[in-house]
Amino acid sequence: MAISEEFSVNSKISPPNSFGSVVLGGTFDRLHDGHRLFLKAAAELGRDRIVVGICDGPMLTNKQHSDLIQPIERRMQNVQDFIKSIKTELLVQVEPITDPYGPSIVEENLEAIVVSKETLPGALSVNKKRGERGLSQLKIEVVDLVSEESTGDKLSSTTLRRLEAEKVRKLQLQ
Repeated sequence: MAISEEFSVNSKISPPNSFGSVVLGGTFDRLHDGHRLFLKAAAELGRDRIVVGICDGPMLTNKQHSDLIQPIERRMQNVQDFIKSIKTELLVQVEPITDPYGPSIVEENLEAIVVSKETLPGALSVNKKRGERGLSQLKIEVVDLVSEESTGDKLSSTTLRRLEAEKVRKLQLQ
C-alpha cells in the first residue's frame, strides 16, 4: 500500500514554496510512512532550505527501547536521502540536536517551523525563546497526519522498536 493510501495530511498548511527556510525536528528512527508524509509536507513548504534537527544523546534517554534506536548517522542520512528524493533543489541541513530547540532558536533566517498536533507546544516554546533572543517569530505550520484505517494503533518508531525487541527475545529463547 502506498503511503498516500495509508495516511493523509489533514491540515490547513500554507501553499507549497511559501517559505525560504523551514525547520522541524524529531527522532526519525526507522523512517516510516508517518515520518515520510511529515517530511514531505515540510519539504513542500520550503522554497530554498529545510533544516532538520534529529534527536540524539540526552533527547533519547526517556524513549522506550532507546538501546534499539538507530545510530544518529543512519537516521540523518535516511532523512537527507528521503527529502532529496522528493525535492532535489532544496538545500537540506540535517544535524543532531541534544535539546528540544536545536537550530530553531539560533538560526536567524528561518521563517516557519513544521510540527505535528502533539508537538505544537514545542513550537510555541521555540517562538518564545526566539523572542527572548531578538529573533523573528516563526510561522507555525501544523501537519496533522490522519490514518485512513483508524485501527487505533499509532504507527510509531517506538512500536517498531518494541516489535524488534520482542523478536530478539524470541530468538534468544530458542
